[in-house]
Amino acid sequence: MLRIHLASVFVDDQAKALDFYTRVLGFQMRADVPLGPGARWLTVGQGEDTVDLVLEPAGHPAVAPFREALVADGIPWTSLACEDVNAEHERLTALGVQFVREPATHGQMTIAVFDDTCGNLIQIASMG
Repeated sequence: MLRIHLASVFVDDQAKALDFYTRVLGFQMRADVPLGPGARWLTVGQGEDTVDLVLEPAGHPAVAPFREALVADGIPWTSLACEDVNAEHERLTALGVQFVREPATHGQMTIAVFDDTCGNLIQIASMG
């Protein structure tokens, strides 16, 4: 049986992304392997049986236009789960995170979208 092991998000600056995803969002650095000048295999995550997020360098020429189009259209790169979007919104706002979409309930799901400071919009979501 297959399972998801890693997911990726392209970032402008891996050091800045590591700071944001660990210090602000609360993930733990899981791997940091040098890959040559200016690049690292850098992952963050939490717990033993969770999917790690790869903080990928955004250097490939196809990445910039794709990310710019997503941001321009207000489309998040990925979604992170939480127990309570409203509480997480308050916590992150207090830490200086800029939300581009305030918490809103759609059926049984509540979502909000923030700027990760590294070129992406990220959604947070909770069910119920």
